[in-house]
Amino acid sequence: MKMTPPLLRRILNFYPPYIGAGVKIDYLSDDWREMQVSMRVRWYNRNYFGTHFGGSLYSMVDPHICLMLTQILGKDYLVWDKAADIDFVKATNKPVIARFHITESQIEEIKANTASGDKYLPEYEVDIIDEEKNLIAKVNKTLYVRKKKDRR
Repeated sequence: MKMTPPLLRRILNFYPPYIGAGVKIDYLSDDWREMQVSMRVRWYNRNYFGTHFGGSLYSMVDPHICLMLTQILGKDYLVWDKAADIDFVKATNKPVIARFHITESQIEEIKANTASGDKYLPEYEVDIIDEEKNLIAKVNKTLYVRKKKDRR
């Protein structure tokens, strides 16, 4: 079965860990280059203080850049999450969103740095903001990307 943006969006929106975290994929572009994810505070995803649980905030961001790049680059590339860190800036109980955008220049940079078969570790920064555009958390993701070896 070929993965399409609408299919992946449906799969992720019914993925049990996302249901439990309250994460929702709002938008995924047809070219895999843009995505928006949101989360509301619910009784099952809030912390002791009634605000967003930190693990749920991170789960909003966790696999998306990797999944998007896997689809953009195609089967000739290995794409893995390598590292991440999150800076919790402000607590909130308001709905939050994270937006992802992969540019053509980022794709060209990956291809140029992996053309010889070397690994490349691109870094991406994703902001989690509330409905008033206040910064709630800042996530830095490092990916591992390598062109697969030809197996002829």
